[in-house]
Amino acid sequence: MIVRILQGIAQGVSTLHLSKELGIDRKHLLTRRHQLQGFVDNACIRSPLRDEVMEVDEMYQNAGEKGIKHSDPNDPPRCRGNKARGHGTWDSDRPPVLGVVGRESGQIQLEVKHNSTRKDLEPTVLNATLPGSTINTDEWGAYNHLDKAGRIPVTVCHTPGKRVWAKDEDGDGIREVHVNTSEGFWTGLRNFLRPFRGVNKVYLQQYLAIHEWAHNIKKTTMEFLRILCGITQFAT
Repeated sequence: MIVRILQGIAQGVSTLHLSKELGIDRKHLLTRRHQLQGFVDNACIRSPLRDEVMEVDEMYQNAGEKGIKHSDPNDPPRCRGNKARGHGTWDSDRPPVLGVVGRESGQIQLEVKHNSTRKDLEPTVLNATLPGSTINTDEWGAYNHLDKAGRIPVTVCHTPGKRVWAKDEDGDGIREVHVNTSEGFWTGLRNFLRPFRGVNKVYLQQYLAIHEWAHNIKKTTMEFLRILCGITQFAT
């Protein structure tokens, strides 16, 4: 049973599915899941990626307060779908997820943010990249000052009606400026989160950590299983 629980968490199997399969209480299993995923989150590697070319993008994930009763009529639960216009925030139950991915290595770092302002996003981008690296982004203003920190920013426009998905900036015939790697990753992340049918925003970072590890190491290793059990840190 323990092996199946560890396997299910590593594979992103929903708590409800695991509890029915194993015949155990869902709430108890969810508590254990959060404990184990917390070990993985704490072990995420946050040293700068060494790629010369990076992509930085954010997605906005519907994540409210699942599992918390809202008896106060002045504090209603989030409306499903959260159709409010504009960029989401933590307070609107649609927090930004920032992704920094190395174009050469394919390694990614994910972090839940409360807002998508410069002060929220830029420090994480700088911590995840090296000076002199080329940073591909869209034209969101939070990335406008990366050049002042020694990065080389290049952008594509994702504004509706003006969208340019990739462009050739150096004239070699190859459209090297894009964030298509990130966009493809977001599709995989949404597919990973979908079986959970909603994640409490307090624990969203844990679920991202599981997917980040799966993406970066490609297979379940003994080091990862030790981390998942809270035994040791990943050997770098």
